[in-house]
Amino acid sequence: MATLTDTFGVQKALTQLGITAINDGTSTGLNSFANGELISSYSPVDGSLIAQVKTSTPDDYQTVMAKAEEAFKVWRLVPAPKRGDIVRQMAEELRKFKEPLGQLVSFEMGKSLQEGLGEVQEMIDICDFAVGLSRQLYGLTMHSERPLHRMYEQWHPLGIVGIISAFNFPVAVWSWNSMLALVCGDVYVWKPSSKAPICAIACQNIIKTVLERNNLPEGISGLVTGEACNELLNNDKRIPLVSFTGSTRVGRHVSKTVAERFGKTILELGGNNAIIVSEHSDISMVLVGAVFGAVGTAGQRCTSTRRLIIHESVYDKTVAVLKSAYAQLKIGNPLDSNNHVGPLIDKMAVESFLNAIEKAKAEGGTVVTGGGVVQGEGYESGCYVNPCIIEAENHYTVVQEETFAPILYLMKYSTIEEAIALQNGVPQGLSSSIFTNSMREMELFLSQSGSDCGIANVNIGTSGAEIGGAFGGEKETGGGRESGSDAWRAYMRRQTNTINYGTQLPLAQGIRFDL
Repeated sequence: MATLTDTFGVQKALTQLGITAINDGTSTGLNSFANGELISSYSPVDGSLIAQVKTSTPDDYQTVMAKAEEAFKVWRLVPAPKRGDIVRQMAEELRKFKEPLGQLVSFEMGKSLQEGLGEVQEMIDICDFAVGLSRQLYGLTMHSERPLHRMYEQWHPLGIVGIISAFNFPVAVWSWNSMLALVCGDVYVWKPSSKAPICAIACQNIIKTVLERNNLPEGISGLVTGEACNELLNNDKRIPLVSFTGSTRVGRHVSKTVAERFGKTILELGGNNAIIVSEHSDISMVLVGAVFGAVGTAGQRCTSTRRLIIHESVYDKTVAVLKSAYAQLKIGNPLDSNNHVGPLIDKMAVESFLNAIEKAKAEGGTVVTGGGVVQGEGYESGCYVNPCIIEAENHYTVVQEETFAPILYLMKYSTIEEAIALQNGVPQGLSSSIFTNSMREMELFLSQSGSDCGIANVNIGTSGAEIGGAFGGEKETGGGRESGSDAWRAYMRRQTNTINYGTQLPLAQGIRFDL
């Protein structure tokens, strides 16, 4: 069993976050509230054991839910601006711990340190957004058709929100849901990915200090661990909303299970994102957007660039520039800022990467560059791969799928209409982009007959998003929306109110009921 290295100060970061690091191969069994089996979290960076987390038993789950139910009775009565102030304090704590938490995200998940720090900054940003939102939970007023009547709508908290998050953004996506839920008056129970549970423990430790300081019940922020808790959350009638981030296959099951009990879901599922490279594009801008989109986070973002749809007149030039750029990529420890590409999350992901390349070749695809596992000193975890570019056709089975790995498929087009059709010609509909200086092409891409994705960008890549806009996609991406804009409404229930302040009781639509 490999033990935790401290080349980049990871042990110090864990200590700052209230986590006892493994330094001799023994188990600490984090999660004092849980009594189940142990999950061992190994870093894909070097294969070392970070720590072990106890999973939640069914009894543990019931205990967490009971605390959440009691906490909701208290939290829903706190005025929304006061709830916002609590979230503001959480943001301040996150600012204090940005460096160590960013290090942990990088080490446990495998993304670059800059991306890890960026993920924590995203948490801080959504807290700031939520603070402002706490004074803007607006309803409408409407004119009644009946005299001396007033109509309006208001929004009430839902209750307990279930949050099931994925490994690739182990803390940011949780915060999108949790911070909005909190200002809306909800409490939540979080089931993090079992591939990155230590990050969740660290966040819980940070949130706990704020709740204790304000004499608030711990059930406002609940945490359960272990895959068995997924089904407990999905089937629990006490949870009116489940927010799930993950694969389309699992999301379909979540949607069906929750809908059968008339619960609501926010689904953030697979992406198969494309960049259209116009003959009118700036190739230097394309290079940055496409390469970062394809290899950032080792291709393990739902918004990662999977397909590059290139105009035939600039195809050869674009491919040559890409090959040159890929040859300069530095693969290695993501906590070293000199490296561009870190590891995949685990060896199962490596197998998926290798299998996808073989499938593409079997269907007629041609490898332009890359592929294979990186070996040697510094790559002992077995999770480092060479980012791959493949010439392919959009209809290939493997191209129609989302492979969570750094594989970029290239294809040609001749007209903008053809390019948009290729972009839309996959089951997923998350993020899309066009690089062009043609106003006509921009407008066509953004028009009703243009991109069918939830996110459509011009002259920026597909990867990443700002918290101010609602994040999510269409088709097999699930249709959910999180983060900014009016995504808050998903965490509340709408109520229409009519007040009669007169002395008569007229009925709507002029109906008469004389007694």
